[in-house]
Order: sequence, then structure tokens, then C-alpha cells
Amino acid sequence: TLPLRGIVCLKDSSKLWVMEKITVCIVEDVTDIRQALEQIIELSDNCSMVASFPTGEEALVKIPLLKPQVVLMDIGLGSTNGIELVKELKPMHPEILYMMCTVYEEDEKIFEALRAGASGYILKKSSPSRLIDAITELVDGGAPMSSQIARKVVNAFKDMPVKQDNNL
Repeated sequence: TLPLRGIVCLKDSSKLWVMEKITVCIVEDVTDIRQALEQIIELSDNCSMVASFPTGEEALVKIPLLKPQVVLMDIGLGSTNGIELVKELKPMHPEILYMMCTVYEEDEKIFEALRAGASGYILKKSSPSRLIDAITELVDGGAPMSSQIARKVVNAFKDMPVKQDNNL
């Protein structure tokens, strides 16, 4: 089931719930992957494709102008790094949500992306339905992650020492 996002008032004062589509931009340098992601977004019932960018330089200029709700951001963008882009874009428009969509599963990349301002981290090998669910979850206040990524985050916290509270 999809969340309801808006209300339309009819002439007879009754209310009809309608869903506003989530606006999405994609930053991905590999043409085939970018086109596949575009198609997934365009075919979904609850997302609307705003724009996609093959370079970080173009994304850096246009995302602040377009102000999508969600940006799917690759990490390895040829001449640029998606994590650095998030780090630069997030302070300008903190309301825009960034979800890393990448092949990288290394702990270092995951935590670097989250520290830069990404709110989600999903692997490119995720199914189309999982990707759409993750976008919806992100907009609804969640922090979606592929299960393998979530496990790494949990494991990182398990290794941290627990503070002792003497007031118990």
C-alpha cells in the first residue's frame, strides 16, 4: 500500500485522498544504469522523474534549481565523487533527501556517505520494487538501506563500547 500524501476537496465538500508523486532526480554516469533507473522511476505509480544527470558537475548546478524531493546518487561518477556532491549540496538545500544508489559495500564508503548527509544507502542490485519502496520510505522519514548495508551499520555499533551509567 502506498501512503496518502494530499487531500482534494470536491464541490460537495467531501474529501478525496490523492497521492502526490515524489519528485526524483538521478545522478549516474553509466548510461545503461541511468536509463534503467529512469525507467523504474517513470513506471512507478508514486514517483515522478524530474531529471537525470550523467555528471556531478551538471547535477551540482541543476539540482538546487529543480529542488526534487529525492536524489538517487551514485558514488563513483568518473571525474567526481557522489559523496562529495552530497556534502556540497546538502547544506544548500537541507530539505532535499539523498539516497546513495551504488555498487560499493565497503564500510568506509557507507559511513562517509551518511556523514556527508545521505539519508539512505541502497545497492544497485536491489530490485525495482525495493528501490521504489526505499524512495517512499525515505520521504516518509525513514533511512532505507539494503539489508547488507544495514547489517554493516549494526555491526559497527556492536563493536563500540557501551557507556556505563552509574545512575541506574
